[in-house]
Amino acid sequence: MTQEINLKSEITATQTGQRLDQTLAELFPDYSRTRIKEWIQTGSVYVDGVVQTKPREKVLEGQEVQVEAMLQEETKAEAQAIDLNIVYEDDHIIVINKQAGLVVHPGAGNSDGTLLNALLHHCPAIELVPRAGIVHRLDKDTTGLMVVAKTVEAQTHLVAALQAREIVREYEAIVQGTIISGGTVDEPIDRHPTKRTHMAVVHNGKPAVTHYRVAEKYRAHTRLRLRLESGRTHQIRVHMAHIGHVLVGDPVYAGRPRPPKGVTPEFFEVYMGFKRQALHAIRLELAHPFTFEVMSWQAPIPEDMVTLTRALREDTKANPADY
Repeated sequence: MTQEINLKSEITATQTGQRLDQTLAELFPDYSRTRIKEWIQTGSVYVDGVVQTKPREKVLEGQEVQVEAMLQEETKAEAQAIDLNIVYEDDHIIVINKQAGLVVHPGAGNSDGTLLNALLHHCPAIELVPRAGIVHRLDKDTTGLMVVAKTVEAQTHLVAALQAREIVREYEAIVQGTIISGGTVDEPIDRHPTKRTHMAVVHNGKPAVTHYRVAEKYRAHTRLRLRLESGRTHQIRVHMAHIGHVLVGDPVYAGRPRPPKGVTPEFFEVYMGFKRQALHAIRLELAHPFTFEVMSWQAPIPEDMVTLTRALREDTKANPADY
């Protein structure tokens, strides 16, 4: 599938002397600098009717610039009929409440059956958008809200908003140990130096900031509300492990489940049966990429976390001396 792009504008006085790629990014902000540079280098950009192939070429006031390009299919994956819990959709974006067990992108061990495959089936035109419009991820077993762009223009705006920290993403998590008060973890994250499937706090890693506050305390656990400033892989899981409060059920960072002493058989069954990280993207807020209206959504806590929370409350009531 392809889509024809035809853009036209005139260089202003303030843009005189600027690079061509910089100027086009200003004139056509719906498209990324990378895409604009590609269009220039492939001969799709004309200045006063003459093809220009050098992104560094300087421009002058009054020159007419034109882009005649084709948006090619970006995503080489199979469309698959996979149920999606769509909480909002219009011509520009889709907001999804992702279920546990759904991988976002195809990869090693997950060549299909992913959110990307589902999006291609639900909205075939999204194959023209890089990564099928996915602008941020949730881990396979993390549930909750994600926004997906249906057009290149919407994706460009959402990626920029994400980088500018203008998209609010809040999570609920249940961690081991009792946390007295909220705080912030400001520690860089990168690949673990020896365990290549793990992430870790690394001194020369990418900046990562996680804010958290206490939502509810239990005998030996805490329910937290968290907000991200950055979006590193496994960020919440790594940051909580770093401060000594791993997420309940986390198969990567928590190790073998360790229920507190003196629990009932019912609690033991619920706790040991929780096989994923207790993490849910509960709230999403952003400015719509087309209307710029500030929009917000909330996703109900999934049933398995509700059951776990109920069990933790009952355990706390049954062991008041330890609380």
